[in-house]
Amino acid sequence: MKGIGAVLIDIDGVLTVSWKALPGAVEAMERLRAAELPLVLVTNTTSRTRAAVAGRLAREGFPVGADDILTAPTATAAYLRAHHPDARCLLISSGEVGADLEGVELVGEPEGEREGAADRDAPDVIVFGGAGPEFSYPVLNRAFRHLQRGAHLVAMHRNLYWRTADGFDLDTGAFLPGLERAAGVTATVTGKPSPAFFDTALAHLGVPASEALMIGDDIESDVLAAQRRGITGVLVKTGKYLPETHRAADGTPDHVLDSFAGLPGLLGYT
Repeated sequence: MKGIGAVLIDIDGVLTVSWKALPGAVEAMERLRAAELPLVLVTNTTSRTRAAVAGRLAREGFPVGADDILTAPTATAAYLRAHHPDARCLLISSGEVGADLEGVELVGEPEGEREGAADRDAPDVIVFGGAGPEFSYPVLNRAFRHLQRGAHLVAMHRNLYWRTADGFDLDTGAFLPGLERAAGVTATVTGKPSPAFFDTALAHLGVPASEALMIGDDIESDVLAAQRRGITGVLVKTGKYLPETHRAADGTPDHVLDSFAGLPGLLGYT
């Protein structure tokens, strides 16, 4: 593991489950901090702002702040500002992340939508965040109609599920493919596994891909996606990890650990 100068760390399923620290995770993070290893927490979490994520992690004992965190919503805001400036964006997401969508005009449904509002009042971009009760049939059907009218489709991620304290819950990726197929469109994904998301994290750290390591519990979106960008990939057997998903993956992780607690040892910080 010589030459690793910075680490990208997934949060949910790696450091925490349902925002409770996993065994040994805080101590491992403290060892990385003591070694003065640059790090950034990269997450597709769409239910909390960067500040809220940092606060929740700090309460669990993790030595991190908001500046250490890159979220899918912040990456989405950067994409929308660059590619859809001044667009009217309809956000469909569970959780409140508006504070991380700086410079983006968020709109609700036009007042006359259910009676056939004029096209000029309809959103220009449909933005999907994390799934939850908000992903009802009426909401998805209205999004479908906006896409038929020509709205663009942007998704913060296409994760199929995530692990909670009660088990696995469906996520946006369980709904997005059907909507894409029905509307005849393809969503632009701004979070992991988007190459641009990893490039933003590398720029934040100031290191080339060859000197970075990504550790996550999602073999496709976290690990193999990072490896395709030239980043060393480490898969952990916590969170959403499943042996059958590991076996069926399109590639092989560079390293596999039982948990994040083993990362300092892998990096030689004994």
